[in-house]
Amino acid sequence: MQSIPDRTSGEPQPVPGMPATVTSWRLPVVLPSDLHARPAGRIATAAPLFRAETRLEHRGRSAAAPSILAVMGLGARAGSSVDVVADGPDARAAAEAIAEILGTAG
Repeated sequence: MQSIPDRTSGEPQPVPGMPATVTSWRLPVVLPSDLHARPAGRIATAAPLFRAETRLEHRGRSAAAPSILAVMGLGARAGSSVDVVADGPDARAAAEAIAEILGTAG
């Protein structure tokens, strides 16, 4: 997958070379602590509510959003950047929901 420029403005970015249904965001993980069990659980609960397949990418590693252990296994630290990638008919809504959790988790 091609990388996209860092975007922290909250606007979804289509991934170059991918179908229009794919939305990718790169955003800072704004957490008072690392990406731990509570926000990972909230992400894993929210992801299956959408038809889009969602994943998080951090430092070359990828995790399926519906998996608490995979999300925690990314080892994302407070203030680091995570890509939220969604592929499907409601990709934008799925990416926005996960971005909201990442931005407000604590």
